[in-house]
Amino acid sequence: MDESSRTGGGSDVDYAGRAREILGFSRWWQIAAAAGMMAAVSPYQYVWSSIEGPLAESLDIALPALGAVFSFYVVFQSLSQLPAGWWRDRRGPRNLTYLAAVLAGGGYVGLAYAESVWQLYLLYSLGAIGVGIIYTIAVNTAVKWFPDRTGLTTGIGTMAFAGGSALLVPYVRANATVAGYTDVLRNVGVGILVVLLVGAVLLRDPPEDWLDRDGGGGDDDDGGGGGLAASLRGRSYTTREMLSTWQFWLLYAMFVATAGADLIVIANVVRFAEHLGLAAAVATAAATLLPVAAGVSRMILGEVSDRFDRVRVMAVSFALAGLFRFGLVGAGTADAPIAFVGAVLGAMFFSSPLYVYFPAVVADYYGAEYSSSNYAVIYSAKVGGGVFAGTVAGFLVATFGWIPTFTLGGALALGASLAALVLRPPSGADLDGPSPDP
Repeated sequence: MDESSRTGGGSDVDYAGRAREILGFSRWWQIAAAAGMMAAVSPYQYVWSSIEGPLAESLDIALPALGAVFSFYVVFQSLSQLPAGWWRDRRGPRNLTYLAAVLAGGGYVGLAYAESVWQLYLLYSLGAIGVGIIYTIAVNTAVKWFPDRTGLTTGIGTMAFAGGSALLVPYVRANATVAGYTDVLRNVGVGILVVLLVGAVLLRDPPEDWLDRDGGGGDDDDGGGGGLAASLRGRSYTTREMLSTWQFWLLYAMFVATAGADLIVIANVVRFAEHLGLAAAVATAAATLLPVAAGVSRMILGEVSDRFDRVRVMAVSFALAGLFRFGLVGAGTADAPIAFVGAVLGAMFFSSPLYVYFPAVVADYYGAEYSSSNYAVIYSAKVGGGVFAGTVAGFLVATFGWIPTFTLGGALALGASLAALVLRPPSGADLDGPSPDP
């Protein structure tokens, strides 16, 4: 696909120059700030499997009871993006980022002093709201400032979210004891607070007319929907209009499936390795390298999705994610630790870019003006994935065992791959009724 079709027919637009006129500096600093904030809040999702053991021992509760904590995290992290996205599209990111700093930083500091399970639930949920605010701000900073490089820049931000915790996992696991985890949690919380406060000072949104576009963007594209569909980057769909298209509902179902497959590995890989009788070093290697693979893949495959048909890249990626999940089950049962770690990395490499593909496709299909609100609605599908990875996975493991549960994750990824093959950009005919002016 050529550059003009990828950028909505606007390859002659000097996006970088216009952004510099507005900001007074390179727009890449906006991505740097967004990525730094994403890395700062990443421990909530990627370090949980390393701290739940000491927390359970300290609070004297069974580990399965903590499965609900991760489910609460996913629910609040996802649903908080709905009001945060609405506010950000209309009022900008700064005040929201200050609020997120208090919630996310304070949540981790509070965990160090939690004395009961209800306090743990409350603090992790409040922190999750802060994470959700940062997530929608960071992802949509890329969408708003980089209509020409949406996949790459979204990939950088979400790479930081996945990979930012990689340096923390060895530190946390080395100190994740009843005696040492208090200092770990407090230190992480203070770091989150400081980074988010700095990011709040740097971030801003472009003015609505910064591209001097009046909304007339070209003919409908009934092709595969890769890159930036010209007709759709020239027209912004409100959330209500988006909900009236069948593409939204298919994307939503795909997100539930792929997020569930993704999160079941993230939340349970350590316990799965231990169940299989693999050495502790194998579990540590998998937990440490997992966010690295997830993070690097988001930047690499995000760039690939900018250069080729985005939806077809998505379909191939999800298919490989499913196959690698079957591979990690096979390697684990065959007592092949190196192959197990490799399969975990492959599974995460090809599934984690879902957090790049979906915001980019939402922007491709529905425009950038309401991108925060629109993607927040899509992202709420992560609630279903999180419930599957936490509460439902716990039930499935207790009823059927670890191997069928992880195998089901592979089947979900393959199902999403097949669904992607029928996607195409929306047009007026896809709306339920007449399409009002945006």
